[in-house]
Amino acid sequence: MAKKTPRPGRTLLIFGLCVLIWYGLAALGGTWQPRLGLDLQGGTRITLTAIGNHDPKPDQLSEAADIINNRVNGSGVSESAVSTQGGKNILVEIPGKNRKDLVKQVERTAQLRFRLVALEGFGRPTSQTTQPGASPSTSPSPSSSPSAGTSPSAKAKPGASTSATPQPRTAPQFAVKPGAKDKKKPKKAAQEPTTSPSATSNPSAPPTTPSAPAGITGPGASIDQPLKWQDNPGQEWAQKFAAYTCPPKGKTLAPRADNPDQPLITCDDQGNKFLLSKAIIEGTQLKTAGYEIPQQSVGWVVTLSFKHDGAKTFADVTQAIANQTSPLTGRAKTFAIVLDGTVLSAPYVSSAILDGNAQITGNFTEASSRSLSTSLKYGALPIRFAQPPTVETIGPSLAGNQLSAGILAGIIGMAIVMIYCLLYYRGLGIVVIASLAIAALVVYGTVLVLANAAGFTLTLPGIAGLIVAVGITADSFIVYFERIRDEMRSGKSMRVAVQAGWKRARNTCLAADGVSLLAAVVLYIFTIGVVKGFAFALGISTVIDLIVFFWFTHPMMTLLSSRRFFNAGHRFSGLSAETLGIDGDATRQQPGYAGGRA
Repeated sequence: MAKKTPRPGRTLLIFGLCVLIWYGLAALGGTWQPRLGLDLQGGTRITLTAIGNHDPKPDQLSEAADIINNRVNGSGVSESAVSTQGGKNILVEIPGKNRKDLVKQVERTAQLRFRLVALEGFGRPTSQTTQPGASPSTSPSPSSSPSAGTSPSAKAKPGASTSATPQPRTAPQFAVKPGAKDKKKPKKAAQEPTTSPSATSNPSAPPTTPSAPAGITGPGASIDQPLKWQDNPGQEWAQKFAAYTCPPKGKTLAPRADNPDQPLITCDDQGNKFLLSKAIIEGTQLKTAGYEIPQQSVGWVVTLSFKHDGAKTFADVTQAIANQTSPLTGRAKTFAIVLDGTVLSAPYVSSAILDGNAQITGNFTEASSRSLSTSLKYGALPIRFAQPPTVETIGPSLAGNQLSAGILAGIIGMAIVMIYCLLYYRGLGIVVIASLAIAALVVYGTVLVLANAAGFTLTLPGIAGLIVAVGITADSFIVYFERIRDEMRSGKSMRVAVQAGWKRARNTCLAADGVSLLAAVVLYIFTIGVVKGFAFALGISTVIDLIVFFWFTHPMMTLLSSRRFFNAGHRFSGLSAETLGIDGDATRQQPGYAGGRA
């Protein structure tokens, strides 16, 4: 087998292009300054106060604090601080004075519930101008056959012009998660007759009923029987639904009290209104949620899994309404997910889901599927808090010169390492300086990219983690250089020594960096707060050390081995006989030999 010829020039070129691309991604963030933490720039403090006749239990308060921490600091690198105070307060401190996105996540009261949908339709008011003699239209008239993913326009009645066009809702779908095994075969659901002349037979068609259908009379079914109540909510609730309107476009429905034992009339963020049954499943019965693109699929889905009791209830309900048509709307029956009294999603059920593992399909993007899964995963708080919470701006917890001092310490540390390597390794010290400079460049670009992609926030402990990694990076160079010098002492030429030393040094460096990376991972998993940020910075720097060592330092040494200044043993190269501690040419082969005595 032919021996693979090293191509250091090509490796360095590819590495340089990767660094340029990395900085191109950093430029997409629109800023060249890293995001700073509470200790360096201050931020926003939110105080949540529990409400109720009695103080919450300590474990409930701690659970609520953990859920809020996962919301605002789920990745562990945004450095938001969440703590409990007294017997009923939770303090949330968020870096940055304009982090409205995280403030809104904290302000949510987060009562997550699952309810059956009895009636739904477009709920925003429409302004109309009626010509004399024309009958005003009391309800919007959306298209009866919209296409998925489009917003069909409603046709105005003669003599009326609408300035607001209702947007029909395309219902997503509850389906069995691929790979899930049902414990028993679901019974086949019978299709109920269509009572609406405009209804379609497609269960995924968007429900567009604008108000309560005519013909609902009497008190209806008991609210304690949600499946029956879904088919017959009674005249009183139908009238309330018909009179209800959603907020105008551009305004969101404010969080409100959500009584799980009573039906609910509410809206989603698209202006569709819903008449919902009492709560069927509480958010605390949800085990986990996520989002993904399944195999052999091109669209995003939201996955969810229920705990034992919730899974049983979910199985009974989905078995009862799977592929069933509502006698009130003529459309497929739907199951709404409600957070803080607002409908997040209202999928129809295509099949019975008996094992508690389901997925929601629809016209999801990555952002919308991530948002829904986050609301499902971290949406259920065990206690309620007063609204609105107290929000105030706070200053940095450390003096303003701490950031400058930390950066100065890093610069001084790198300078000392560089000077030492120049004095000890002489010409080889150029490789150390170049490698440390490239490592610092890659680290800074990584901090910028992670700030935009994962919300990484740089704190003083994080800066300490980056500085500690300078020593780890320098260790790699020392191990490699010493292996090269040992090989040359045995009589090998520099070209041969660089490759032979590399084979031995890389395993040592991989082991050393592996230990550092393992320590960083353990710290990240088992710690909280700023220590997690330190561990993250240390781990990232260690990985970058390996990247620079393999794709910059080694190719650079291979290139230098072909230069006479180094392979001839110049006194300032760091590889002279005096530096190596050998007796001139007596025990060292000349570089013209094809590999010395190896």
